[in-house]
Amino acid sequence: MNATVTHLDLIHRRQFFQRAGFGTGALALGAVLRGSAFGAANPTASRHPMFAPRAKRVIFLHMIGAPSQLDMFDYKPELVKRDGEDCPESLLKGRRFAFIGGKMQLAGSKFKFAQHGRSGQELSETLPHLAKVADDIAIVKTLHTEEINHAPAQMFLHTGFGRGGRPSFGSWVTYGLGTENADLPAYTVLLSGPLGGAGTSLWANGFLPSVYQGIQFRSSGDPVLFLSNPKGQSQDDRRRIFDAVKSLNERQLADVGDPEIATRISQYEMAFKMQTSVPELMDISREPKSVLDLYGAKPGAASFANNCLLARRLIERGVRVVELYDADWDHHSGLASRLPAKCRDVDQGMAGLLTDLKSRGLLDDTLVIWGAEFGRTPLRQGIDGDGKSTNPGRDHHKDAYTMWLAGGGVKGGITYGRTDDFGFSPAENPVHVHDLNATVLHLLGLDHERLTYKYQGREFRLTDVHGEVLTSLLL
Repeated sequence: MNATVTHLDLIHRRQFFQRAGFGTGALALGAVLRGSAFGAANPTASRHPMFAPRAKRVIFLHMIGAPSQLDMFDYKPELVKRDGEDCPESLLKGRRFAFIGGKMQLAGSKFKFAQHGRSGQELSETLPHLAKVADDIAIVKTLHTEEINHAPAQMFLHTGFGRGGRPSFGSWVTYGLGTENADLPAYTVLLSGPLGGAGTSLWANGFLPSVYQGIQFRSSGDPVLFLSNPKGQSQDDRRRIFDAVKSLNERQLADVGDPEIATRISQYEMAFKMQTSVPELMDISREPKSVLDLYGAKPGAASFANNCLLARRLIERGVRVVELYDADWDHHSGLASRLPAKCRDVDQGMAGLLTDLKSRGLLDDTLVIWGAEFGRTPLRQGIDGDGKSTNPGRDHHKDAYTMWLAGGGVKGGITYGRTDDFGFSPAENPVHVHDLNATVLHLLGLDHERLTYKYQGREFRLTDVHGEVLTSLLL
């Protein structure tokens, strides 16, 4: 039977939701109010992992610019012995460097190394505090990556891809697990020094819903931008504004059923709660003097040590991922003075963090990761035409570098992997960045092959189509 359809017979999308008694919009809003994980509504609600996890949370310490592994962790006697010699051509074949060129001279470390702890972990004199907790860390010496320059390599480490637009590591974790605190962001970021490199792309949500983006906390002014009330407005005034905005958003949600609006409602509510929770959290003067001394933290200062203490306070309150970025590790020159200075900036703070977590029973289920986007060359950078050194440093090196992990199901006091006699390449147990991320997700109870998000018709994941879990690192 044929019939003529007029425009009066068509039900538009908006009319559909309205006639359905709020339809999907009501369901999404209800999910937010109930704290459930329905669809995209209230997406940071705590969720069960895919299997039993060893770690519940992560603290990631990223040294922006890339420290020299050869002067901190990877001692090479043969390289020291042949310091200043021309590098054999066989070692240079097929390699590329960021800036170094011309005469290629081997560069052994000038720093003394020693074994520490019952495990005999080998560290240089630049890290006296970390040496005291050597038995708690697993040192991985054979990391390698695909990128030779800072920003792409930083993005590759944190997003699995050397260009912008992909979700960060913290975004993937909070997408998979949510958070255990409704009054704080699931994923927070702390900086010491200027960011540089890939900038805020390192904690961006990419194509994941915006609620999974990392939130930067600041050491001066508002801990989070626009957190305090504007001049002349009271807390009651702000509450009335939030309620009015919420009412408008609820109407729009019921009208169009967009889950992003449901997310916005929940985030406005969390922002209001953060006006109370964040100032208390950031006030480290409440900590005992013994704890401040352990970290080398000073209330009111902006420092890596303070951020390490804040990281402990954040994870105690149920924050899932905390990332600390420390700047100025790009030592193309002045390595002899600049590297020890930077090590002094971070050594006590990160050792204090491990000690403090362990004393509180938190290290067992908190994974701590330290590292950078790549390492530094076994070659000297800063040589004049006569082959003389001029305040030398080291260039970028993507083929072999060091990171360490502690807690959260990782074996302490072990060294994993070995590089060749000059530190150019892995000689045993190479570890790709994708392998590292697969292992970290595994410790959190997430299968890196199943933690996916469909975007533009393709299922994406942090490890792309690669990655193997490093079972030898696990307890």
